[in-house]
Amino acid sequence: MSETTPSDVETDIDPFTREVIANALQSAAEEMFINLGRTAKSSVIYETLDYACGLVDPDGNVVAQANGVPGFLGTLKYGVEDVVDKYGTDGFEPGDVVLVNDYSGGTHLNDVAMVAPVFAGDDIVLFTASKAHWTDIGGKDPGSWTTDATSVFQEGLQLPMVKLYEGGAINQHVRDIIEANTRMPAMTLGDMQAQEASMDVAADRVGEVIDKYGKATVLQAMVEYLEWGEQLVREEVEALPNGTYTATDAIDDDGITDEPIHVEVTVTITDDAVEVDFTGSDEAATGPINSPYAATASMVRAFFQALTLPDANTNEGFFAPLELTVPEGTVFNATKPAAIGTDWESSTMAADLPWQALAPHVPEKLAAGHFMSVCATIVGGHDDRHDEDFLVIEPQPGGWGASDGRDGADVLVCVGDGDTLEMPVEVMETRFPLLFDQFRLNTPQETGHGEYRGGSGLVQDYTVYNESGAFLTASFGRSKHPPWGVNGGQDGNGNHIEIVAADGTSERHNKVTTYDLADGETARLVTSSGGGYGDPLDRDPERVLDDYRDDYVTADIAREVYGVVINEDDQTVDHAATASLREARR
Repeated sequence: MSETTPSDVETDIDPFTREVIANALQSAAEEMFINLGRTAKSSVIYETLDYACGLVDPDGNVVAQANGVPGFLGTLKYGVEDVVDKYGTDGFEPGDVVLVNDYSGGTHLNDVAMVAPVFAGDDIVLFTASKAHWTDIGGKDPGSWTTDATSVFQEGLQLPMVKLYEGGAINQHVRDIIEANTRMPAMTLGDMQAQEASMDVAADRVGEVIDKYGKATVLQAMVEYLEWGEQLVREEVEALPNGTYTATDAIDDDGITDEPIHVEVTVTITDDAVEVDFTGSDEAATGPINSPYAATASMVRAFFQALTLPDANTNEGFFAPLELTVPEGTVFNATKPAAIGTDWESSTMAADLPWQALAPHVPEKLAAGHFMSVCATIVGGHDDRHDEDFLVIEPQPGGWGASDGRDGADVLVCVGDGDTLEMPVEVMETRFPLLFDQFRLNTPQETGHGEYRGGSGLVQDYTVYNESGAFLTASFGRSKHPPWGVNGGQDGNGNHIEIVAADGTSERHNKVTTYDLADGETARLVTSSGGGYGDPLDRDPERVLDDYRDDYVTADIAREVYGVVINEDDQTVDHAATASLREARR
C-alpha cells in the first residue's frame, strides 16, 4: 500500500466544505473517545477518563483530537511517526492495529497506544490513534508503576510497535503474551478490546466522510485546515512580547534519594517563533521520575496552547511556530533503560517551567503556579468480601494559581491530566473495601494568599475496612518545592500523603510504593493550594470578608496576612482599623 501523493489533492475547495469536513473529522475523534469510555473494563478509563484519542496523517500531523489527557495528546504524533518509520506506508493493510507503550511516543508503560491505518482505496489517508492507561501491565509491583523502580525493565511489559491485529485477525501470540504478563487479565484484555473497537468506529466515520466528499476533497480540506491552524496561531505569537525569559526550579526527588533534580528553561519569543530550551537541566535520574521526549513535547504543547489559543480545536498547524530543544539523556529526554513509571513528575514540570518563566510578563494569559503533580495513587489488595484482587487507580486534583483579576480554581486536576475526573465516592465504596471519612477542600488556606488568592487543594481519606488490609502506591510531587506565586503573591504549601493509624498517630510522605495499610488505617491525601497573585495587602477587604465567611481564611489569617480586621460577632470589616493596620504594614 502507498500513502497519498500530491496528485491526489485538489487545488481548490470552498471554505464551507472545508469547515464541514474538518468538523466531521473532529466529530470522529470525539466519537472514538466516547466509545472507549463507554466500553472499557477498568474504572481508570470509564470513570477517570485516563486516555486520549486523535486522527493523525501519515506524515505525523495531528488533524483532529478529542479533549482527553493533554500529556497523551501530543504523544500521538510521535507514536504514528515511529510506527510509520518501522513499517513504512507499504507495510500496512486494512485491519492492522499496532501496539506501542515504550519510548516510541511513550509516557510510562501503563499508557498503551494503538495506531491503525484508515484506507481510501489502496491509500492510507489517516491513522486512528489512542493512548489509554491499562490498569496492570506487569512489572515488579501491582499496578506496574512504582516510585522506587530504577529500570524500565522493572516496570512491566514493553510493546515495541507490534501488530495486535493483522488484516483484521488478532495476533493470538501477542494477545497471549499480554495475558500472561498482567495480574488482572480480564480487566486488561477488556480495555484492549474496547480501545481497538473505538478506533474502528472512528475509521468508519472517516470512511463516511470520504464516501460523501471524495478522497481528493477530504485530503485538500485537511491540508487547508492545517494551514488555517498555523495562520491563526502565528497571529497570536506575533502579539506576544518579544524577549528571552528564564526559570529554574527543582523536582523534589527521584524516589530513590532525597536529592532534588535541577531543571531550567529558556524561552525565546520572536515575531514568528516561540523557542523552548531545557538545556542545563539535570541528567536522567536513577528513580522513575524521568520523562521520554514525546511526553515532554506533549506537555510543552499544552503550555504553548495555553499561551496562544487555549479554547481552539487543535491541529498540527497550531504548533508550527513552536521550537523545542531537549538534550538527550536529561530528565526531560530520558532514554532506555531509564525508569519512567512516574514520568509525570518531569513531564508536567515541562509545562510548568516555561509557564513560570512567562507568567509575570503575560498575566492576562498565564496564572501563578498550580499544584502541578498528578498526585497519582494506587490502592490495592485482596477484597475479602468477594475473594478477588482489586486495584484503584486515580489522580488527585488540587489548587490552581491565581491570575491578574481572578482567584485560582479549587480542586482541578493538573495541567497534564486535562479532562480526567475523580471517581465518585459512591462507586469507590461500592466496588472496593474502602470508606471515605472525608473528601473536602483543604481550608482554611494557610498559603497561596495574594491580591488574588490561589485555589484550594483537597483532603481525602481512604480508610481500609478489609481484614487482609491493603497497600498504597503514590507519587506526590511539588511537596518540597511548592507552587509559586507571582508579583508578590504567596507560594502554595505543597502536596503530601499522611498515613494515619487506627490510634490516630500519623506519618508524612511524598512517595510510597506498596505501603502496607492495616484494616482500619487511613491514607490521607492532601493536595496543595495554588500560588497567589499580587500583594495580599491589596486584596479588597470585602473579598477577604467573603473568604472568611466561606471558611477559606480565619479571622487571624485575615489580620496577619491581608491586614483586614474582621468583627467576628457581626461578621463585618472594621474599615478604619483595616486602613490603619495596612498602612503600618506597608
